[in-house]
Amino acid sequence: MRVLAIESSCDESAAAVLDEAGGLLAHELYSQVALHRAYGGVVPELASRDHVRKLLPLVRRALAAAGTGPRDLAGVVYTAGPGLIGALLTGAALARSLAYAWGLPALGVHHLEGHLLAPLLEPDPPPFPHVALLVSGGHTQLIEVRGIGRYRILGDTRDDAAGEAFDKTAKLLGLPYPGGPELSRLAAAGTAGAFHFPRPMLDRPGLEFSFSGLKTAVLHALRGREIDARLKADVARAVEEAIVETLTVKAGRALQETGLATLVVSGGVSANLPLRAALSGAAARHGARVYYPRIEFCTDNAAMIAMAGLHRLRAGERQGLGIEARAQWPIETLAPVGDEQRRADGPARGGVIELDGTEQA
Repeated sequence: MRVLAIESSCDESAAAVLDEAGGLLAHELYSQVALHRAYGGVVPELASRDHVRKLLPLVRRALAAAGTGPRDLAGVVYTAGPGLIGALLTGAALARSLAYAWGLPALGVHHLEGHLLAPLLEPDPPPFPHVALLVSGGHTQLIEVRGIGRYRILGDTRDDAAGEAFDKTAKLLGLPYPGGPELSRLAAAGTAGAFHFPRPMLDRPGLEFSFSGLKTAVLHALRGREIDARLKADVARAVEEAIVETLTVKAGRALQETGLATLVVSGGVSANLPLRAALSGAAARHGARVYYPRIEFCTDNAAMIAMAGLHRLRAGERQGLGIEARAQWPIETLAPVGDEQRRADGPARGGVIELDGTEQA
């Protein structure tokens, strides 16, 4: 089975071709960072318009690189949510149109399920069951993963995600967009112990996260000071240390509470090298093994969407001719792959467009 995948949930346009036997044959990605940098963040309308311009050329390039034509495909899969609704609709409309023209099934894929399954693209994929730490600009979650579609949320953030804390702190320091990677690079030059910021919710049991207070602590630390290069580096290092320690301790607790010996770390923040080092050390202390996607598949990409979509198409999932796009989509509502009760051509999967979190058939 071979699938074409399209990703357009936020500010990356991407296409990929994945073959069940041959693996990843091609993946193309275009980042909109330069477009949004002047505004200090993603402008949804500009993101949607740029997807319209870039997606079809990326699809053509991916198909050509994979030596693949419509007759070689078993289906077209695309990111259906969660994400920016306008951006999602551009990819969904293109995918649904191509599938209709080629006489192929189309299937909307959950963006976070794509992140969870990204490590399956590696030569040594993680086994099931495992604990997953999904950490990005919009999500920080600990999830018990019993199989594809079998997800139980162990802990979630009560406010800001870890990636959001990176970005907001970077903005306070005057760093360019995207702030998270810039802050991490700056942190490498910082002095250890120059600042100490709170480790939210580590002083109590449980697996919940809270990062909104970190930005406030940074704001107080900067008040009345001259913000020079040394101060920026020291603050960046202290912020990174606080986030890394919080994520590491909570991930260790999740392994202990579940009794599982495998940790999967995915999402954009999983590319952070100090975080990887800390989590690998913590996993070893718990007698566990940790798996990551390669760096290029940590951030949004179509290869991970292809992986999730291929498994669900192979299990027989299909949807109707409608376009599916959801701004909000709790991952625990997904049907397990292979489950007899999975949705197929029903109103829960076909013809759904969520504009404000309200489902419309």
